[in-house]
Amino acid sequence: MEALIAKWHRELELFSAVKPLIILEGNITDKYRYPVAGSVGEDELVPLPRYLMAFFADQGWGSVVFYSNLMGIMNPYDRSMLDAYARVAKAETKNGVIAAEFRGNAATTAPNVIRRAMIQQEVATVTVLELASFYITSPDRMDQQDVNSFNLLLQAALSASTVRTPQGRRRNILVVLVNKRNDLPAWFYLNNPCCRAITLEAPDREERMRLVTNRFATFFDGSVYRTDMPWYREHPHELLKLQEKFVGLTEGLTFTELDALRTLGKQELTAVRDLCQVVDLYKYGFKDNPWERLSMASLKTAKEDFQQRIKGQDAALERTLDVVKRAVTGMNGLSSSSTAKPKGVLFYAGPTGVGKTETAKALAEKLFGDESACVRFDMSEYGQSHSDQKLMGAPPGYVGYEAGGQLTNAIKKNPFCILLFDEIEKAHTNILDKFLQILEDGRMTDGQGNTVYFGETIIIFTSNLGIYVKDALGQRHANVTMDMSYDEVQTRVRSAIEDHFKLELGRPEILNRIGENIVVFDYIRAEAGEAILSAQVKKIQRRLEEQKQIRLLVTDEAYAQLRAAALDDLSNGGRGIGNQVESLLINPLSRWLFDHEISGSAEVTIQAFHVEDNPPTISCCLADEKGEKADGE
Repeated sequence: MEALIAKWHRELELFSAVKPLIILEGNITDKYRYPVAGSVGEDELVPLPRYLMAFFADQGWGSVVFYSNLMGIMNPYDRSMLDAYARVAKAETKNGVIAAEFRGNAATTAPNVIRRAMIQQEVATVTVLELASFYITSPDRMDQQDVNSFNLLLQAALSASTVRTPQGRRRNILVVLVNKRNDLPAWFYLNNPCCRAITLEAPDREERMRLVTNRFATFFDGSVYRTDMPWYREHPHELLKLQEKFVGLTEGLTFTELDALRTLGKQELTAVRDLCQVVDLYKYGFKDNPWERLSMASLKTAKEDFQQRIKGQDAALERTLDVVKRAVTGMNGLSSSSTAKPKGVLFYAGPTGVGKTETAKALAEKLFGDESACVRFDMSEYGQSHSDQKLMGAPPGYVGYEAGGQLTNAIKKNPFCILLFDEIEKAHTNILDKFLQILEDGRMTDGQGNTVYFGETIIIFTSNLGIYVKDALGQRHANVTMDMSYDEVQTRVRSAIEDHFKLELGRPEILNRIGENIVVFDYIRAEAGEAILSAQVKKIQRRLEEQKQIRLLVTDEAYAQLRAAALDDLSNGGRGIGNQVESLLINPLSRWLFDHEISGSAEVTIQAFHVEDNPPTISCCLADEKGEKADGE
């Protein structure tokens, strides 16, 4: 089957005929499969310099050389080409190298040698500057020698001659390989009619699909392939589904990395059906995927389990579990072109203290067996314009570069987690731009150049947006109240969130990435408040008995007092109830136990709460050894 020719290769064919200065930027350290048979091994991945050597030789250039600021000018593939170059550039070779420094004023410096090769008309030459991003410290901090060197190269390109060859006329060319164009001084390429910049990107979906279909057998050990493939030949649609999933998971990987996947697949004796596990092994360093260990039986009871911790939020829990079930069944992202997106995205909105953060923690425990798998970021800490560097990592040369980013470090440590971004509306818009890439592509590159993947995470944003809104005068007033029904609260909050992103921020694309996954939590109503209070009191009783062997009893009359005080104002939700329990029960009980020197092995009955006291107090009695009640006052 004919090899797929990359877009950048076609651009190079076109512009090498008319431009003497070509900048290749982007994926320059990758290896490529040369698409013309005979010049390079048919199934061989070669470094970009070797590729360029074959390309220009096939196109009729008589001499192709490569310059490195560490080694000088050379051609490790064809010594005769270097000799021809040295002759026309009036330079000397020694041990297969034209020794030449990039900086300096001597006639033997690399820019001077290159200029002489560019203006001569005897041999069509191509000079490739390798890793040119590292020739200078920074385009903004160039000394006069750096300026002179690039000035000579620019003059060489502007004065480049055309040479007659058996294949036709060929212009002498300077090719510059850089990570990104702005590693070079801007005046070198901007508004330069002799210059063409070509971007080398990671292989696109079509290229990856061509690779996996044409060379599918090379991903497996021979014996494994012979054993597994008969079934797939009888079920070609299953083979296609497997290959398409693999192609989707490898989005953003280079050809070098795809080749590494082939080696891993063979080395690990991977079965054909487990091809996609090799991607996890390469990205995360291990095969064990917690998502694959989840049992359907566990998820079937998830709502009841959540209701033990989160009270009065049945609708929100249902919406949350829909996203989880979609992830577990592999249905997430089916309508999208990218299969590397996060497993799920949720936007929790609603009043304070209603269980948004607690739901995220419960979800982490259910999915990954540990609440610590919920990694929380308080976005109020990222409100400055430079905060994205703290989260994603500072670029090279800046303070904190070695430490990496807080988010990227967390994902490297544990790629299988819940990412909780609390109060997302307080983050700077620079960070929102980063989230766009994460939500769309499921990956990002940190300040150190490492790619981190979010394809195994569930991302949860929380927000209080929509609870209060501003009027025309900028005054805040309540948009929703407790006397409204949940349906009305949900409608008003969702509408306010949409207005915030579309009108106030002018960023509807962020809202589009979240889609219909806005989950509105209801106010804590009286029934839910009663359940929260009961659960908190029982937790205190259980922990006292487990940790201190103190059995705590509360009379019905005393509990009624506690309930009346704790549920008097539910505007602060479950957090407000917890504050009341701490003030009315935990603090007075701690004082009573301390005053009576009770450290364990006791039975204490709370008879009354005195909420009118400042601070609140309680009346208790202590059971004696015979089980009879003794006044504790």
